[in-house]
Amino acid sequence: MTTTAATEAPETDIRRHELAGFLRSRRERITPEQVGLPRGRRRRTPGLRREEVAQLSAVGVTWYTWLEQARDIQVSPQVLDSLARALLLDRSERTHLFALAGAVDPAPGSDCTGVTPAFQEMLTRLEPFPACIQNSRYDILAHNRTYGRLLCDLDAVAPEDRNCMLLAYLNEEWRESVVDLPGMQRVMAAKFRAAMAEHLAEPAWKALLGRLEAASPEFGEIWARHEVVGPSNRTKIFRNSRVGMLRLDHTDLWLGPSAGPRMVTYVPSDEQSRLGLERLMESVLAESPPAGREEPLGEPRETSRTGSRETSRTGSLAEV
Repeated sequence: MTTTAATEAPETDIRRHELAGFLRSRRERITPEQVGLPRGRRRRTPGLRREEVAQLSAVGVTWYTWLEQARDIQVSPQVLDSLARALLLDRSERTHLFALAGAVDPAPGSDCTGVTPAFQEMLTRLEPFPACIQNSRYDILAHNRTYGRLLCDLDAVAPEDRNCMLLAYLNEEWRESVVDLPGMQRVMAAKFRAAMAEHLAEPAWKALLGRLEAASPEFGEIWARHEVVGPSNRTKIFRNSRVGMLRLDHTDLWLGPSAGPRMVTYVPSDEQSRLGLERLMESVLAESPPAGREEPLGEPRETSRTGSRETSRTGSLAEV
């Protein structure tokens, strides 16, 4: 046995035993009632039984038993995802599970260790200029308040759906806010394809691509063209539901390698847009309830604009 193989084997064994112990500890802390199962009179095992976890995760009982016994078996990211849901793991526990298994999470959350308090402060200080931090997959990892109202009510979007590709193809309010929607979609798909070249085997990328292809014929048609473009900055025109037309200069500030995370900023390209961003900020501040208090009851907030709409799709190509 080579020195490298001898070094890797003990590390693999340690990972398997750590994973087995972690799964047992998470299983034993969950009561049957938490997952909708009857307790029964003869339950001696603390928490759930192995067969119950297997049932909830849609995996074989023998296979799951081997996993808890630290057997040398292969486990896919999709099965780990099912186990994480069945065992009610929180974000930190889920991350730990995938790390022990040496796998990439196919459904990462919005949290990102790279979004430090300093970056959060920078986003806030840029207001009223909209700004956010995205990764190369277009996940929105953090944003300031004006970006959160630039194209839609981003805070009302589920964290797992805060992805610019999903929003550009599936969120009606976001789509209506982009003046040149076809151009924006084409550029984003081309940049997404270019970025994905380095992540073709990663489950999170494949899951996002599969979701887009299944849910959007528009995306499928554009994706079939195999267009590729590199990063670029440009002027973009938005039709904001609160303050009207905004012409904004888009800039990517890279936080690491060019294919990695970036801070996306928008600054006004004319005086009218500068005033519009100031009004948007005033609108955001006016709707924010005092800390610790809920918004007053009243008319439901509109999630999409009604009435007359401009139908023009002219303007420069834009990605969001």
